Amino acid sequence: MEKSEHYSAIKRSSIISTISLFFQSGYSAVLGLVANLVVTILLSPAIFGMYITVMSLISVLNYFSDIGLAASLVQKKETSREDCVTTFTIQQLLVITLICIGFLGTNFVKAFYKLPPDAIYLYWALLISFFSSSLKTIPSILLERKIAFQKIVLVQITESTVFYLTVIILAILKFGLISFTVAVLLRSIVGLILIYFVSPWKPSLGISKSSLKELLSFGLPFQASSFLALFKDDLITLFLGKVIGFEGVGYIGWAKKWAEAPIRIIMDNITRVLFPVLSRLQNDREKVKQLIEKIMFYQTALLTPAILGLALSMDDIVHIIPKYAKWTPALPLLYIFCVSAFLATFSSPLINLINSLGKAKIPFIFMLVWTIVTWILTPLLTHFYGYYGFPITVMIISLSSIAVIKKAQEFVPFQIFSSIYKPFFSSLAMAVVMLLVKQLFPHTVQGIILTTLSGAATYLTVLLFVFKINIINEAMLLIKK
Repeated sequence: MEKSEHYSAIKRSSIISTISLFFQSGYSAVLGLVANLVVTILLSPAIFGMYITVMSLISVLNYFSDIGLAASLVQKKETSREDCVTTFTIQQLLVITLICIGFLGTNFVKAFYKLPPDAIYLYWALLISFFSSSLKTIPSILLERKIAFQKIVLVQITESTVFYLTVIILAILKFGLISFTVAVLLRSIVGLILIYFVSPWKPSLGISKSSLKELLSFGLPFQASSFLALFKDDLITLFLGKVIGFEGVGYIGWAKKWAEAPIRIIMDNITRVLFPVLSRLQNDREKVKQLIEKIMFYQTALLTPAILGLALSMDDIVHIIPKYAKWTPALPLLYIFCVSAFLATFSSPLINLINSLGKAKIPFIFMLVWTIVTWILTPLLTHFYGYYGFPITVMIISLSSIAVIKKAQEFVPFQIFSSIYKPFFSSLAMAVVMLLVKQLFPHTVQGIILTTLSGAATYLTVLLFVFKINIINEAMLLIKK
């Protein structure tokens, strides 16, 4: 009875947390969409590319700031005050060291990328926010362990509101890149104050050798994977900024952000809750199997039509919005990234599954292979195909989702095809109808509305009458259970 109540409590917390995260993502997505439209209308692709590049510089520092201790705290069955204090102390030592290096390297960064003063101010603002974020780690982890993401969501909603409204207002007032600088600083200050209000924790300094040793046994392999992700993603962005210029990076950044928007809104929220939940259930493989199969179904049911719909609508959107035609050269990149995003929907949650079972070395091996392939193919394909090189590389790497699925099934024998084929084929039917409707109303607002409505109606109809699935009833049934 006690075990059953434990599972019920975890499931209840998981559902509340997931719904909260979806609300936060939806809210942030709307704000982000408006801000993205305003910024990409008012600013040139080169300025947008500059923002993407500077963000990647800070991401480089972020990978060195943790050595996997935070993930270890989430993954552990039980944690102590000593574990939290040790993690906090080690992280602050690393972060302060990195910030000093970042400030001392300002002249090199400025000369290497030929950055204007406004970009340097943004770089400094991001360094300050980097320190602020490190102070939020332990309060956030304490909430994650309780699967109380609704409180984290409150902080994130407030941060998003401050950030996006600041960007929108200042961009309209023609502050250019400075819009991001002010927004970054305001977001970091507000977020830091609020997280300590909703999750009080008294910062302390100290290092316990026994705690550190235990945390590092999982943390180092886990962080090694993140460290390789640095080379695979952010350092590649810095490389591209130098090789193809800020305009090319702007096109890639624009296409990647749009193509991955459904993943950021839907899948990231599911996997974020999934990691601590699976860590709590790791000894009950049958429960884990059922959960993974359900996640695969709902994720495919939401993401596949969203990604397909986005790909089919974006060319109309680019032509309809004033001053947005400048992004037309990025449309082929968007389509390539959409294919990659679809394939990534299968590998990402399964990498989280393997990590939650304490097998951090396996994701590290996958990440090592992906990183090597990225650095071999990106320079080569960029040489021959310009800014198409990186998107093609990402698509090739995404095919390895098949290998991730096979490896995950060795630990938990879940069924993949039976979980996804119904929403997948319903999405294909939706795409066919949308393509036909698009031909009748090219590049009009009425056309976008009719295309979207006809696509959604087709998807729901095929699910209901061909596969006998009422997606709304399914969702309600999941919550009631």
